[in-house]
Amino acid sequence: MTPVTRSPSTDAAGADTTANAGRRKWLSGTARAVAGAGLLSLVDPLVRAGAWAAGTDAPEKTEVKIGFIPLTDCASVVMASVLGIDKKYGVTITPSKEASWAAVRDKLMNGELDMAHVLYGLVYGVHMGVGGPKKDMAVLMNLNQNGQAITLSNKLLQAGARDGESLARLMGSDKREYTFAQTFPTGTHAMWLYYWLAAYGINPMKDAKVITVPPPQMVANMRVGNMDGYCVGEPWGARAILDKIGFTTVTTQGIWADHPEKVLGTSADFVARNPNTARAVTAAILEAGKWIDASPENRRKTAETIAAKSYVNTDASGIVDRMLGHYDDGLGKKWTDEHAMRFYADGAANFPYLSDGMWFLTQHKRWGLLKEHPDYLAMARQINRIDVYKQAAQAAGVALPASEMRASKLIDGVVWDGSNPAAYADGFKVKA
Repeated sequence: MTPVTRSPSTDAAGADTTANAGRRKWLSGTARAVAGAGLLSLVDPLVRAGAWAAGTDAPEKTEVKIGFIPLTDCASVVMASVLGIDKKYGVTITPSKEASWAAVRDKLMNGELDMAHVLYGLVYGVHMGVGGPKKDMAVLMNLNQNGQAITLSNKLLQAGARDGESLARLMGSDKREYTFAQTFPTGTHAMWLYYWLAAYGINPMKDAKVITVPPPQMVANMRVGNMDGYCVGEPWGARAILDKIGFTTVTTQGIWADHPEKVLGTSADFVARNPNTARAVTAAILEAGKWIDASPENRRKTAETIAAKSYVNTDASGIVDRMLGHYDDGLGKKWTDEHAMRFYADGAANFPYLSDGMWFLTQHKRWGLLKEHPDYLAMARQINRIDVYKQAAQAAGVALPASEMRASKLIDGVVWDGSNPAAYADGFKVKA
């Protein structure tokens, strides 16, 4: 399969997706929502100033512990706390640095964490009882889109593998055990890795060994030869290049432009007990994401803040370039990526689309993590708390889209729009 090459003005499907075009489309959708269903409320300034935090709307729990993994996309959770935006909505966010996604899962389930910066697919996996205990969960918002990457080792490069097509040729001719790492079995990085490999005819369940490694440990494990490649969030893709142990073969936005990534996740019973707190925290993080995306200078300040030992614990120089959309693949190619990590994008990056959640279920079914087709739409409606999000968006003055579903074309040319999830899940040639 010939890999898709995106020009600065086209996406994986070849469609015009310049940043301005994307913004026009989003704002057009917002205008339709105002004219039609009235989904965008022009809220009173007093509401935006924090009136939600008073009276019967006061948060039930004012001290909120939010877990995070040391990744660039924890930024809006951290900045909501650092900038004091949380206080505006009557809550105090305490970011809690965690060692692994498994630890985040366990602490969400036992109540040690109130909420978390967490993998979209992890929340769905726990809700469905895939690979461990089952607990009803909730997605309050999408924290970011884009900004992850698949890194291949220099050893593979020396053997002739630079991209998916050449990797498939190498794996077909040089028979050995190839090992790739993701960060959690049901999570986003596993799904991006599997989707990309499968797009080139490589079955991750049969043709390779896949291991689970916590994000901050990826670079060290590749350095000692424990894997041939990995998929993880930044800055650990850029770090491999800076340390000269690997290169970026594809960004995840090259697999699915403007894909969903981390979410603000919690348990369903936390939302039931603390609906005002859930709304207040969501509004605060929405506003933090808006601040981050407001200017390159704000992104630089964010990179410097989260680089600290208490957060990501790396040099700010390893964060800021890709946060600004400036990419270097480690092989001499440099570009400004129009689909770089974004935390707000006029609200487009944050809405918890039902179709986004359903997509993860289709991939869990594709790879045998789910044995039967679930009721895809019903599950997404149960987990994605659009009701809470809408209230938070109103409080923060954030636009809402015209629809709770969206359509995208991925790297293999297959369109996903949520309309027939069972057929979509069963329609892939490469699957478990």
